[in-house]
Amino acid sequence: MALDSDAVEAVAFDSYGTLVDVMAIQEVLGEYVDSPEPVAKLWRNRSLGYAMVGNAIEEYDSFFEMNRHALRYAVETLGVDVSEAEREEILSTFAELPVFGDVHGGLERLNERGYDCYVVSNGSEDMLETIVDQGDLGDLIADTVSADEVAQFKPDAELYRHAADRIGTEPEDVCYVAAGWWDVPGAVHVGMQGVWINRQDTLWGPYETEPDLTIESIDELADELAE
Repeated sequence: MALDSDAVEAVAFDSYGTLVDVMAIQEVLGEYVDSPEPVAKLWRNRSLGYAMVGNAIEEYDSFFEMNRHALRYAVETLGVDVSEAEREEILSTFAELPVFGDVHGGLERLNERGYDCYVVSNGSEDMLETIVDQGDLGDLIADTVSADEVAQFKPDAELYRHAADRIGTEPEDVCYVAAGWWDVPGAVHVGMQGVWINRQDTLWGPYETEPDLTIESIDELADELAE
């Protein structure tokens, strides 16, 4: 597969892990636990697992609540002594996660080339507002689309289709960018052009579906769309 740049009318991005560095939470965890990395990884994986199970059994709670439950699971499973009050302090730092170094420059280049950029995220509406405000992305992001709007998490098809409706175009005209190996296939499944930004230097899943483009930075996408 190859990206058809002529068909792209808008660019949509995932948020956590794609625009903001969710694993930076390890620095915060380091104030409470001796080994923050395994806690952070189990926490992240469990929150994603909760979201996918929620889709399957048609139960929805906000992604923030999923993260609250997942953090408790991670610390209790790993036997880490973190109180409920301390867990809430850790959760509050989601508002302070940094954007990756390529985000501002990459989005500016896409905007300059005439592409409106959107965020399509499992994050709740207030979480996305915080990302835009804290990350100083207000002038670079045309709008945000939250799972709250359809009560379904990615990679369920409904959120991607809803995002295309909100953007005002067909899925085929949307270039969707995400770091999640589970996220890009969902976008491709509904007809979007999928771009995998491989921020973790990891392997693609065992799918017949392949990304239309694999990149390491948003600047690479801007280069591709400039051709």
